[in-house]
Formats: sequence, structure tokens, C-alpha cells
Amino acid sequence: MKLLVFGLALLACKTQPAPPPPATAVVFVCEHGAAKSVVASQYFNKLAADRGLAIRSIARGADPQAELSVSAVEGLRADGLPPVPGVPRPLTASEVRNSARVIAFDCEQPVMKALRGMDACWNDVPATGEDYARARDRIRAHVDAMVEQIVARGELRVGSLFGSGVADGPQLPAHEPP
Repeated sequence: MKLLVFGLALLACKTQPAPPPPATAVVFVCEHGAAKSVVASQYFNKLAADRGLAIRSIARGADPQAELSVSAVEGLRADGLPPVPGVPRPLTASEVRNSARVIAFDCEQPVMKALRGMDACWNDVPATGEDYARARDRIRAHVDAMVEQIVARGELRVGSLFGSGVADGPQLPAHEPP
């Protein structure tokens, strides 16, 4: 009996647990959480995964609308990227505190002014409903630059947050509470 217990314990020690999900460290916030932030989040997640970064993003809204923007959903599908399932969600204080970066769009909009002090404010992106291709290209340029910056700094490579349980490289600093 002791041999059976010992054998099971040995097998349990050799079994590798499933890796935890990637860290959510970037939050994109647009007014309604339905278009610009969704497009930015999907492109960021694709580029981060392609580059082997253990960092992911989420899309949020300052004043979320009921549904995702049709122009963003159709544009992402045409680009071969699935939109995030579900409905737009509001930005929470916890997400700001636990993120490494918060990127806001259109910070001169009344509902967005409180986000002007975050990491970046991308005011140069047109509405996806007006010109999806132009909006996407502007968002991609910003996202590409951010991912390049993360790569250049060696931040959050796969395995740096997880694996041994100790980060083996520099991490993006978390925000202080607002």
C-alpha cells in the first residue's frame, strides 16, 4: 500500500500543471468601449502573441454602450481578427491599479477627460464608423510602436512572469491607485 501511495505521489510531482493565463497588463479605453479600444486590444494581443510576450490587453469604455460597434466588428472580421465576444464593459479602478499601462482615446471628450493623466492618450484616431481602414491603420501604428518599446526593453517575455513563479526579467510597473 505504501508503495502505491509513493508511486502516485511521484507521478503527481512529475505532472506539469497547465500554465496560467497571460497577464493582462494593458487596458485600452475609448468612450463607449465598443470600437477603438476593441480594435486596439485585438491588434495588441495578436502582435504580443506573435512576439512571444506574456502580456495581453483588454478593451473598456468610460461610458459603455450596449453592443460592440458594427464597423469595428465587421472591420476586424475582414482583417481576420475575431472581435472580443460579449458586450462593452466599464473601466474599473481595480483594472487601472492592476494594469501596467492604460491607453485612452479621445481624451478631450468630456467623459474621457479624467483619463488624460494615464500612460498615453491617442487623440489622432478617427472614428471606425467614419473610416475603419484609416482608424485601424492609426491604431496599428500606435500599437506597433508600443509593442516594439516593450520588446526593446525586454518586458514581459513568455516565461518571465510565470514558469518558475519568479519574474526573470524586467516587468512593467503597475499603476498606483488613482
